[in-house]
Amino acid sequence: MTTVLEARELWKVYETGTNRVEALRKVSVSLKPGEMVAVMGPSGCGKTTLLNCLSGLDEISAGDVLIHGQALSQMSDYELTALRGSQLGFIFQSFNLLPVLTAVENVELPLLMAGCSPREARERALSALDAVGLADREGHLPSELSGGQQQRVTIARSFVHDPAVIFADEATGNLDSQTSDEVIDLLLSLNAERGVTLLLVTHDSEIADRCSRVLVMQDGRIVEDRRTGEEE
Repeated sequence: MTTVLEARELWKVYETGTNRVEALRKVSVSLKPGEMVAVMGPSGCGKTTLLNCLSGLDEISAGDVLIHGQALSQMSDYELTALRGSQLGFIFQSFNLLPVLTAVENVELPLLMAGCSPREARERALSALDAVGLADREGHLPSELSGGQQQRVTIARSFVHDPAVIFADEATGNLDSQTSDEVIDLLLSLNAERGVTLLLVTHDSEIADRCSRVLVMQDGRIVEDRRTGEEE
């Protein structure tokens, strides 16, 4: 099976004066198409750093990341930005919606920035909102939506351009338990029905157990990589 994303012996080192922090230490991992992978571990173990390095948001100190075989280290800043816009999707805990844009305008923005025609961008954005159950909220501003609805808009925006991988960093962290369950149900259905590949950072073991695979991190390393349902 083709590898969508591959990390080869990643190191991420922060140095400030005499302090040296090894946030990632020789991390290697690969994702196959359609996998839904949870990343778990204690605070400060490197989970968010891993996502940021895999997505090209942070520079790595050593090693390499490949998206569909393309090495991020060989790309210019312009090429990296273009790759993130076309191949990667993001779901953040804080939603990161533009407050002056409606739901459909927030969702269509990545398509417009990638050069998609306004008509096609609007049609695809409306279809994405329909897929997350918000077809009747397309004209609402973020301030007119609940937290769960805002996160659904964020999810629609993350897959509207058919990315290779969607990165989700504590996607349910600001939501109550019922809304959190609904959002995870939605991500699971997108994964199953559309074959969306997801890498999800979470502190919640119940969420992790619903994914197809779990990576456990500790002190900047992946110390466990298991399929859900396997013996620990």
